[in-house]
Amino acid sequence: MDLVSGLSTWGNSLLGYVIPFLFVLTVVVFFHELGHFWVARRCGVKVDAFSVGFGPELFGFNDRRGTRWRLSAIPLGGYVRFHGDDSAASTPDHSALERMSAEERRVSFFHKSVVARAAIVAAGPIANFILAIAIFAAVFALFGRQVTTPRVDQIQAASAAERAGFKAGDLVLSIDGREIDSFADMQRIVSGSPGRALVIVVDRGGVQVTLTATPELREMRDNFGNVHRLGVLGISRSATASEVVTQRLGPLEALRLGVAETWFVVDRTLHYLGGILLGRESADQLGGPLRIAQVSGQVASVGFVALLHLTAVLSVSIGLLNLFPVPLLDGGHLLFYAIEALRGKPLSARAQEFGFRIGLAIVVMLMIVATWNDLLHLKVL
Repeated sequence: MDLVSGLSTWGNSLLGYVIPFLFVLTVVVFFHELGHFWVARRCGVKVDAFSVGFGPELFGFNDRRGTRWRLSAIPLGGYVRFHGDDSAASTPDHSALERMSAEERRVSFFHKSVVARAAIVAAGPIANFILAIAIFAAVFALFGRQVTTPRVDQIQAASAAERAGFKAGDLVLSIDGREIDSFADMQRIVSGSPGRALVIVVDRGGVQVTLTATPELREMRDNFGNVHRLGVLGISRSATASEVVTQRLGPLEALRLGVAETWFVVDRTLHYLGGILLGRESADQLGGPLRIAQVSGQVASVGFVALLHLTAVLSVSIGLLNLFPVPLLDGGHLLFYAIEALRGKPLSARAQEFGFRIGLAIVVMLMIVATWNDLLHLKVL
């Protein structure tokens, strides 16, 4: 009986965590690499391989232009290998480049102009942002937007809101000059602003009152028991079902909100990473594949729309991460191309190799930190 129970639990874990994780990661990686691939083809670059995943090939096929499309055994990423690449990270094989014929040079990535190479590299992260905007916009267009008026119903004793002078019944109009349409808008700004004074304009019985409040940093648990450190004012909204309005949106408004939602994820991510560098935030919130798998399973249990939302958020995060100026990442390649454009010639092979080694060390260090955080979060350690 124990064996049967164990196998049943393992099967549920597989369906509940692994499959949603593979769905989210595969979609995000596929569109990232598709961005590289699409622009490379239009720049006349031969693409030797398009792989979803790393390691041994599980199955694949060759298209009419000679590209090998493959699904590989380790589903933790993917790559596009251009003609002349030495590795999946698009590092050059200098000896192979020197031996190329004139025809091969014509379709080689490394023999294209610096502008073409930069466009090909930037296309991956851009594709991630486009995917996120498309998902957010589609969800808004199909399901609308739920809005609860940003009214203050209750104020916690000795909270930041009480010290700032909030009163029950206050209707929040703006925060730091940004118009507030719903209680969720207010929560987003407050949660991302711990320790920062916010200028809040409220409507109090028809009179506009300006308050200054500083959210306190607190640990909050979500519905799945995950701990998050967020800014909190100490106010709550007790909305009834009749007070939650679903706004139906047209395509253009849905697209506008999709762009705004994507920018929100970018802004929050940059603020968090900046906080780590300045010592205001802890790096223990950084997560890796294990955390993504856990969150994917949790979100999938809510519904497919929620899983799509997570896919969009992860797509933005991966696109943004790849733009960081770290060799091996897309941003590192763009940095090298910017230097090449300024110098009029590329960096030496030795300098590039040194940069790629530094980049590899940084990426491995981040992976170790993220995995360590995952193990602590999952209480494995």
